[in-house]
Amino acid sequence: MHARLLALLLAGLSLPWLTTAAPYDDRFVWVFGWNLSRDTDVTEVTNLLSTAARHGCNGAVVSFGMDTLCKRPPEYFQRLGEVQKACQQLQLEMIPAVFSVGYGGGALAHDRNLAEGLPVVDAPFVVASNGVASLEQDPSVRLQNGGFEAFKENRFQGYNFHDQPGAVSFVDTQVCHSGTAALRLENFTANPHGHGRVMQEVRVRPRRCYRVTLWARAEGLQPANAFQISVLTSNRSLAPRSFTLSSSGQWEKLVFVFNSLMFDRVRIYAGVWGGKAGRLWLDDWSIEEVGPLNVLRRPGTPVQVRSADASVTYKEGVDYEPLTDPAYNPYRADRPSPALKIRRGGAIKEGQHLLVSWYHSMVIHESQVTVCMGEPALYEIFDHEARLLAERVRPRRVMLNMDEVRLGGSCQACRGHNMGALLGQCVTRQAEAIRRYSPGAQVYVWSDMFDPHHNARPDYYLVEGDFTGSWQHIPRDLTIAVWGGEPREKSLRFFAEGGWRTLVACYYDANDLEEVKGWLSAARPLSGVVGFMYTPWQKKYALLPAFAELLRQSR
Repeated sequence: MHARLLALLLAGLSLPWLTTAAPYDDRFVWVFGWNLSRDTDVTEVTNLLSTAARHGCNGAVVSFGMDTLCKRPPEYFQRLGEVQKACQQLQLEMIPAVFSVGYGGGALAHDRNLAEGLPVVDAPFVVASNGVASLEQDPSVRLQNGGFEAFKENRFQGYNFHDQPGAVSFVDTQVCHSGTAALRLENFTANPHGHGRVMQEVRVRPRRCYRVTLWARAEGLQPANAFQISVLTSNRSLAPRSFTLSSSGQWEKLVFVFNSLMFDRVRIYAGVWGGKAGRLWLDDWSIEEVGPLNVLRRPGTPVQVRSADASVTYKEGVDYEPLTDPAYNPYRADRPSPALKIRRGGAIKEGQHLLVSWYHSMVIHESQVTVCMGEPALYEIFDHEARLLAERVRPRRVMLNMDEVRLGGSCQACRGHNMGALLGQCVTRQAEAIRRYSPGAQVYVWSDMFDPHHNARPDYYLVEGDFTGSWQHIPRDLTIAVWGGEPREKSLRFFAEGGWRTLVACYYDANDLEEVKGWLSAARPLSGVVGFMYTPWQKKYALLPAFAELLRQSR
């Protein structure tokens, strides 16, 4: 950043904040959506920092991928230095946000195998004459009438239900992906909830990996995010995925995998929830069991190959080649599984039936891949990145990105652990690593995984275990960044009564500040509230000045 531009920015700082008592000690802005990969990132971030400083903020919480400093090129550090200089001249403290587990990109950049593993147990394989063992498909696992070819009037055979045949759901013999028919969903307002869905219950095998494929076509769908595919059991979603369809009227192929966990039946849904307008077509829906797609290889995710009667366990590297996935990509499920190759001269013979077990990674929503908190190698990464952070940034405060840990307790490294205790121990070790190299640093952490009124609970996403009590395992000198859309008075009170300091991380991309006013009202009578943070996730910073004015008027 050129000195002249910084001088101009500083010249624009408003004086009232310099002469008026500060409303809260911590007045932060969440700077999200830039990774310093381009020179323009520096300009955009610095402009935002100038606005924040001009309206009384004293801290900028930034992600910038600062938990992968050992992998950054020289130009990254040049840009980081320019942002640091801007913060110094604008009298804004730069606060790095690091060490996510729920969104484990930093750790996975070091080792992709640190992803939390879901188990496949004793999948049946058979050895072919070419020395490759392949998965034996179970013909009973299938979607009936997946092509929507069998119907009577507007009712499709084989499905448990589809919403309001003839009013919301229709047979379409003019628009289809293949064959002679497809399911069309429209007139969503004819349903009291705006739903237009189809569901079929499918028999599966416990502890197996399945791939679902569906072709979809949308026109003018409103809201744009109304479309969903869900795989549900009695108490949880096994495939919490998000897909955004275009409104171009083109057919789109949607593919994802899920693990059946301990269940033998699932309900597979597709369609529109809360729709207001537009049309949706579905066709060529299928489910199939898959082999070791995105297989993980680390101590906590071993591969096991046994004889069909489980009496013999074969040796990797002796009886079969090491099982890996060279094309590993958890975001890509539409590809063949890697081969299990049998070694010549080993104990496994042609035509033999095998039981094969492994662990695979999984994407939650559009991009979330969680890492395993029980694998020791994770903490080695935290340690050396904390050292680099101290050398490069010298932070006085650090935010731990420990929110929304939606997978865990399923691989050998973490299975059977008290998940609340494991989570608390993970955060404790992160804070210790930070302070090992940045003594006295104040450490902040997102609240949800330590809040019994939020995500610190049982039956959370795909976690096998219970996060209840996690708050009992974290240091009391952490500052808890309490967050959520609507005000969480119970959450604020819970942490205040527990003796923690709290930072209210509010706003969340709303079109006004009404919820912020609610947060201010809820926080006012409570002790330990040290500040507020303007927290957008879509680069919506237009209301930052008005947000700062609300803080100024609040005391």
